[in-house]
Amino acid sequence: MKKLLFLALPMMLISCANAQQSVKEYGFLSVNGTQLVAENGNPVALHGVSFGWHNFHPRFYNQKTVEWLAKDWHAIVVRAAIGAEPKGGYIDNPKQALKAAEAVIKGAIKSGIYVIVDWHSHNINLDSATQFFTTIAKKYHRYPNILYELYNEPDFESWKEVKNYAEKLIATIRTYDKKNVILVGSPHWDQDLNLPAADPIKNVTNVMYTLHFYAATHKGWLRQRADSALAKGLPIFISESAGMEASGDGKLDIPEWNKWIHWADKRKLSWVVWSVSDKDETCSMLEKSANASGNWAEDDLKESGIYTKTLLKKY
Repeated sequence: MKKLLFLALPMMLISCANAQQSVKEYGFLSVNGTQLVAENGNPVALHGVSFGWHNFHPRFYNQKTVEWLAKDWHAIVVRAAIGAEPKGGYIDNPKQALKAAEAVIKGAIKSGIYVIVDWHSHNINLDSATQFFTTIAKKYHRYPNILYELYNEPDFESWKEVKNYAEKLIATIRTYDKKNVILVGSPHWDQDLNLPAADPIKNVTNVMYTLHFYAATHKGWLRQRADSALAKGLPIFISESAGMEASGDGKLDIPEWNKWIHWADKRKLSWVVWSVSDKDETCSMLEKSANASGNWAEDDLKESGIYTKTLLKKY
């Protein structure tokens, strides 16, 4: 029995070390067909969490929180949701938005994990987005940790409008960053993957298309749509997801959430869970008691946070 315990301890330490050294292991990511791959060409699926809107939940936007998520939750990717147009967002206060983004980026680099820099908007704001991504790409292009998410969730824009916007931003980013992965959204809150599958962006590399799901609302029909898009060669990245209704509230549908995670795992798709925040809603993972810089006890976690942590440690 003692011998088994001594064997188990090093394995636990190796697991924690791997969670915090993902970038060292995988290097610069790229896209091969529909698959996200490591620098050595092997398939990779990133699993992690998204911070809430930076302008609504700024207290968690710090390096210590990122380090805690990597160390204690085994997240190998975090997502900085940089609000664009709401009060206090980038358009209103670009200096504060960049400060929040860079705190998460620096935390990810220090922790050896990946970070999605997400322009968190439901509308097209090309000039401001160009300014934002130019700043980020010029400063961090040499780091393999970075992924760019151009447009969180287009709502009622057409795919033609979103595609035109994405093509311009991709060109801007590629001026400075030639290879880090870029994520492109699709209409109706990243549900209409059939549209880019039928008309993908041409002459670009290392581009994936985002799918968002909330398990109590989005069920087998959306997985079928995603499977059809994959069959047509569309690379998919689940940059936002959770177990409750699309409103962010309501009860968790654990069985359906498990179906989604199992489905993604079989296809080696990356997934990120929403959100690291303490708002009074089901999808916010933290209680008001949660420390601003990590070190959370189980009492500091809501049901969604507890289950997300369980999923991350499992997968």
